Amino acid sequence: MDQKKLAAWLKGICVGCALCGLALFGIILPRFLAYVAGEVPDLPHRAWLFFMWALALPCYAVLVCIWRMAGEIGRDNSFSLENAKYLRIIAVLAGADAAVLLIGNVIFLLTRHSIPTLALVSAFMCFVGLAISVGAACLSHLVHKAAALQEDSDLTI
Repeated sequence: MDQKKLAAWLKGICVGCALCGLALFGIILPRFLAYVAGEVPDLPHRAWLFFMWALALPCYAVLVCIWRMAGEIGRDNSFSLENAKYLRIIAVLAGADAAVLLIGNVIFLLTRHSIPTLALVSAFMCFVGLAISVGAACLSHLVHKAAALQEDSDLTI
């Protein structure tokens, strides 16, 4: 697969993730929280909804970084300091999002505005965010090293 096809696939996946996110945060999550609020009347489902929408914003910032990385890959510039920077931003955003989710979940639990199902889903999402953060940080480090090696190689030829 050449670089342009790979970049096109990455951009397509990026658009697909954005659309899935819109469906999740715009349709599924509000209906799920409305259902839970019907079962647990004391649950402030609007507070949870706004909290989840706030957590979606960094996810879309990550998609912008991935889109830009795909552009670099399409220009046959896969191992660049620019891509390493984007991966670093993704790592920071994912880690911060996981931390905010954990803190928000703890606050909702301490104020008795959560239920075990939401707590478990939130804990799982914290773990996923942390895994993405660590993976992106590792990839950033490796791409940075590869860019440095590529630059040294270009200078010696």
